[in-house]
Amino acid sequence: MADATSVLHVSPVIPVVTIDDPQQAVPVARALADGGIRIIELTLRTDSALTSLKLIANEVPDILVGAGTILTPGQADAAVSAGAQFLVSPGVTPALLDHLLTLDVPVLPGVATVGEVMAVLESGLEAMKFFPAGPAGGPAYLAAIGAPIPHVQFCPTGGISLATAPDYLGLPNVSCVGGSWLAPRAAVETGDWQRITELARQASGLGA
Repeated sequence: MADATSVLHVSPVIPVVTIDDPQQAVPVARALADGGIRIIELTLRTDSALTSLKLIANEVPDILVGAGTILTPGQADAAVSAGAQFLVSPGVTPALLDHLLTLDVPVLPGVATVGEVMAVLESGLEAMKFFPAGPAGGPAYLAAIGAPIPHVQFCPTGGISLATAPDYLGLPNVSCVGGSWLAPRAAVETGDWQRITELARQASGLGA
């Protein structure tokens, strides 16, 4: 079992990135790193995601690469084999959580309710993904959770932007946020790496 608390302190924003073409994987990762972001959550939403993950792990050693959208134990194992250095799930079931706890990489299970937070906490993990952050209640909901359960640290993800990120980051139980705005699909598809670097630089400044 590896708690992901340390992962949450790498950057104020964890970019949540979906890549269709593996040839774009390394340039995206390097563009983020050039902007001061040293971590990436690559979603397993495409057939080639594991190939992209492996390329980043092998060719961009100065960035911490994780796999997101982990839905099954099999996906978790495949991601670790491809080089994932941490795992993120949008939600968690007892079977998935039990399996994640057997792995040697940090895991960030997704939660959206107080009951789910308590269930993950019982497993020994104190770092969690809060998803979908906006629809699930936003900063006010997380602040309310922090009253009875102050020792859990969250990475809220879903519906967050550069403008709204500070509302979350100002909470004592939020260490970072997840955001897809750092690598917009249009910028990835057109190879506008400078745009991604600029967005990463703005995001990294949120921790100042």
